[in-house]
Amino acid sequence: MKNIQILVLFIIGSVVTALGVLFKSMEYAVASFFLIVGMTFNGVALVSLVLKLLKKKDSDTFLDS
Repeated sequence: MKNIQILVLFIIGSVVTALGVLFKSMEYAVASFFLIVGMTFNGVALVSLVLKLLKKKDSDTFLDS
């Protein structure tokens, strides 16, 4: 997985989680769904990032790839 894909996953997860928090404060029924989906996206992105960092031998050029 490329760095841009991981960044996109983080952004999507953050936006969906923020919507979930907003909907939770307004007591909408779909708020829990948005929170679960957003945090799942963030979790997948975090696991992908950690795996990529562990596989990468030269940590100085991580952001270049």
